[in-house]
Amino acid sequence: MIVTRLWKLFLSLSICICSLVIGTFPASAATAASSGITVLMDGYPLAFPTPPVIEKGTTLVPFRAISEAMGVDVQWDGPTQTITAIQTNEQDQKTVKMTLGNPQIFVNGQTVGLAVAPYERNGSTLIPLRFFSEQFGAKVSWDESTKTVSIVSPARDMYSLAFYAISSFAQKDLISRFDSVAFGWSRIDKDGSLTLSGSDFYWPQPAGSTTPETIIGEAKAAGTTPYLMVFAADGSGELTTLLTDRSLREKAIAGIVKIVQEKGLEGVVLDFEGLGMNGQATEIKQDYNEFVQLLSGQIKPLGAKLTLVLHPLNGAYQGYDYASLGKLADDLVIMAYAYENEKGPEPMDKVDQAIRLALAKVPKEKLILGISMGSENDQSVNQKIGLAKRYGLKGFALWRLGLISQAAMSRVQEAVSMK
Repeated sequence: MIVTRLWKLFLSLSICICSLVIGTFPASAATAASSGITVLMDGYPLAFPTPPVIEKGTTLVPFRAISEAMGVDVQWDGPTQTITAIQTNEQDQKTVKMTLGNPQIFVNGQTVGLAVAPYERNGSTLIPLRFFSEQFGAKVSWDESTKTVSIVSPARDMYSLAFYAISSFAQKDLISRFDSVAFGWSRIDKDGSLTLSGSDFYWPQPAGSTTPETIIGEAKAAGTTPYLMVFAADGSGELTTLLTDRSLREKAIAGIVKIVQEKGLEGVVLDFEGLGMNGQATEIKQDYNEFVQLLSGQIKPLGAKLTLVLHPLNGAYQGYDYASLGKLADDLVIMAYAYENEKGPEPMDKVDQAIRLALAKVPKEKLILGISMGSENDQSVNQKIGLAKRYGLKGFALWRLGLISQAAMSRVQEAVSMK
């Protein structure tokens, strides 16, 4: 999304960074806390409910925390004190079964011996970190110079959405790699009306045999769901005008429905930005909810889906009722960027906080992490996707085609299973 108007001070998040040692390291590293070791998963600290411990040169960590961060299903049988971890993908299923106090565990039915048996401590079951992580496809490394343990989580199936703008044509061929693409060819004009013309969002002119309609057709042929993105900003109050004027609201919704039907689109993405800065956040939240409800009622009978792009809850714009919108739309994109005016990679703690706040309002299966390639690079994009994986979000959305370097795209494809 293009926007980025004046941002105010954001909420701060205290991140619990637990240090630990992994695998077999020098005996002088008696405890993680005393040796200042940092544990990162996909480049960002991984916190545990109870500190890791070192037993016989093996680092043990809380089982549930590492399992959930890696997307591994956990089952607990109290009577037998047995833990079963299961990970299923398109190729196979990996099952690891272990019993507290028993160093013999089973990996897909085969017995494997551990140097230290799993055990309970402070309400958490501790397991060998390196063994468990590598069993489920993670890569683990140790940097002696910085005393950092790095875990790279395995690729995971995730929903992917790409945004296609007027200047995205150079990367048109990437469309087929995504599950969905949102075409940014419409907007709400200054008078509060829907338009397909303007200086930044407009229906493109044909370029030889290539037309907007052929691009949409190619996306559908590749199995990529085409969405109409409708952009609006409230810099001059035009968005507030639309949402509070019944006639304009009905006219805009009718226009959106018409475009979807005529152009063979299969969904709508609303990118309504800047709400909640006029001192009437409560009222505008309700107005936006009503608009979404009316639009949903018009497009759902057509079989079209509805996605909403929203400012993060730790941002300056507080005009978004995540809880209600999560019930009305198929999914929500957390626009977790522009914290630093897109001068560099977005602060990980802010993005982490944005996800946590959204999760308190909306089920994770409906949340998509928005990532701006105008501020991220090939290293930082993997960190952002790593957070989406860690919290089990539905997927990620990249703003936008035309800004994605080959190196960044390669990192994205390493982190997730794409088409």
